[in-house]
Amino acid sequence: MESDPACKCAAAAALWRDWQTGALAVEAAAAPPVAVPVPGRPTRPRLVAPRELPRRGLGTQEGRAALVHAVAHIEFNAVNLALDAVYRFRELPDDFAGDWLRIAAEEARHFGMVRERLQDLGCDYGDYPAHNGLWEMACKTDRDPLLRMALVPRVLEARGLDVTPGMIERLSAAGDLETVAVLEVILREEVGHVAAGSRWYAELCRARGLEPEATFRELVREHAPGHVQGPLHAEARLAAGFSAAELDGLESLRLRRD
Repeated sequence: MESDPACKCAAAAALWRDWQTGALAVEAAAAPPVAVPVPGRPTRPRLVAPRELPRRGLGTQEGRAALVHAVAHIEFNAVNLALDAVYRFRELPDDFAGDWLRIAAEEARHFGMVRERLQDLGCDYGDYPAHNGLWEMACKTDRDPLLRMALVPRVLEARGLDVTPGMIERLSAAGDLETVAVLEVILREEVGHVAAGSRWYAELCRARGLEPEATFRELVREHAPGHVQGPLHAEARLAAGFSAAELDGLESLRLRRD
């Protein structure tokens, strides 16, 4: 619920350090988690519908700043998402909490890198509008860790694996190698974040006697068909725990929508 981005990121890093030293533990018997319709966030950026976001070319500094701001907003939300998984699904093994506390700290570091680059471009987080799609999905999946792992890391966050290589290519062509360097770090580490979602999704399917590939297709078809877009970055997704059959299923769903 911390609303200041810098304080939130520092606190996320401290949580991970405390977990590693044994100073932090999950209290499964604590009061049950409550719904968090609005997590801690600054008063800006202004949240709008995705279709209302401005589209700017990367040939100008303003256009590049708008893109970097969008990435910063994703990384800020990712800190909240990782921490919410720890808070909400405390009945899961300690390894689950450890994974998502580590990821929260890494997402916080990503946000800091992107915000610093945004400031280099003459802006700051909050200067452009943003959308709330990531947290809206968090609210829709807050009742079930299997649903959360399927739809947040493996659908919404995995989308970053698809689009970031193209962003890197376009920014390289525009000569913005500083932003490229930041995105390359994020892309490399986000593969591991999505892989953690894949691992826990598979574990929860096993615990419930569900076939993971068929279940994933049904969950995406029911809850997030509009989020499947192409092209898919097969290499990165395979490294992040997707099967070839899952990629085929996502591609078929996308083609049917188109």
